[in-house]
Amino acid sequence: MLPAPAPSTTSTPDPHSVRAALRSPARLRTEILAGLVVALALIPEAISFSVIAGVDPRVGLFASFTMAVTIAIVGGRRAMISAATGAIALVIAPVVREHGLDYLIATVLLAGVLQIVLSLSGVARLMRFIPRMVMVGFVNALAILIFTAQIPHLVSVPWLVYPMVAAGILVMVALPRVTTAVPAPLVAIVALTTLALTARMGLPDVGDEGQLPDSLPSFVLPDVPLTWETLQIIAPYALAMALVGLMESLMTAKLVDDITDTGSDKTREGWGQGVANVVTGLFGGMGGCAMIGQTMVNVKASGARTRISTFLAGVFLLILVVVLGDLVASIPMAALVAVMIMVSVATFDWHSIAPSTLRRMPKSENIVMIATVATTIATHNLAIGVVVGVLTAMVVFARRVAHFTQVVSVPNDDPEVATYKVVGELFFASSNDLVHQFDYAGDPRSVVIDMTDSHIWDASTVAALDAIERKYAAHGTTVDIRGLNDSSLTRHRQLAGHLGSM
Repeated sequence: MLPAPAPSTTSTPDPHSVRAALRSPARLRTEILAGLVVALALIPEAISFSVIAGVDPRVGLFASFTMAVTIAIVGGRRAMISAATGAIALVIAPVVREHGLDYLIATVLLAGVLQIVLSLSGVARLMRFIPRMVMVGFVNALAILIFTAQIPHLVSVPWLVYPMVAAGILVMVALPRVTTAVPAPLVAIVALTTLALTARMGLPDVGDEGQLPDSLPSFVLPDVPLTWETLQIIAPYALAMALVGLMESLMTAKLVDDITDTGSDKTREGWGQGVANVVTGLFGGMGGCAMIGQTMVNVKASGARTRISTFLAGVFLLILVVVLGDLVASIPMAALVAVMIMVSVATFDWHSIAPSTLRRMPKSENIVMIATVATTIATHNLAIGVVVGVLTAMVVFARRVAHFTQVVSVPNDDPEVATYKVVGELFFASSNDLVHQFDYAGDPRSVVIDMTDSHIWDASTVAALDAIERKYAAHGTTVDIRGLNDSSLTRHRQLAGHLGSM
């Protein structure tokens, strides 16, 4: 008898690994060109966010370089872009305005440490509590914010800007139908820049957004006193930066997971963001997190799938602004506006607002999506929008589940005993009305409450049961609560009679 063949120890190679990309000329070309497109799109964004934060453009540009390069190595989500962002800029702006650049750097370093600690403590697992409609609202709000961010570049500008933007959009719509060998956004940027320079159109360009650096970033340490007072100043901003950065990064990672049909290590992504912020702070950067718009450029518009594109986005950014600064400064903003408009259109979940979808979807689900979108647009902060969306979903869920709880009077042969059956999940929302479901004055001297088909989830329910017993006791009636499962029984025994009579 022949021996059974040994089980195969070879595994299917990962097509999205760096090693696989280096062995595939087509994949490597896609990653390189995607990195170049992202680098070009990062420049005006980083400059704009520097202005919001109240720092020199070099601080934002160097932050984008160090964030992208570091997260490409330590991050948990491949092909995702991290750099200086508007949300972080808004959080740290008061530190710069009130205390100066050194305190900003100290804040970024502390935020990075907090992100590492929070991630290793399991904060990434909280992502599973974010409902689908919050994700849909997050994506739609993101698309709207990307689009509205382009409006200032379309107001009070030479009329030639409009046909240039239209031409860029046309290139990005038509080219993929002919070939996908070269990313359409890169072709649009090169073509429009060449046309603008050849025809000497005098259009607004990247150079108008701010001065580009002409030297490499250097290692710095913040010149702040190591005192309790310093910690009191920077800690609130560092914690806010850490939480906002983690939320945006983890939401973006989940979005990329869905687009690419691949998974990612959210815990690693979280502490990777912390490491990237520590590195960024040590080089005098303003910190950052995942950039959703640029990630969509990289993954959706350019087709990147590996860490190579993220790493090269940072490297190309540094080369472009330091070595080729004059050429980069001449890129018309119309070209980058066209790219971001196409990104916003591709990002928006159009199916979610189709009339057929809205009619089929429960109103509560649409309310959650609208709350997320409206809050995000109003605050210009995706993290706040997500928090409000989750809170709205919790309230909607609590109200819906509360209606599932019923108290039913069960007939029996003994006229001296009244039996009630409680069906459903009992928690603060559903147990508040529980007290009013019994006939205290009309029931006999003995009442049985059967809770076999219910479950006690919180102290509010135990307090409601205490109140029921007190009301019956006032009429000389005894109450026998039966059928509690083990978990409910433990909670009831632990809390019953100890919650007061509010």
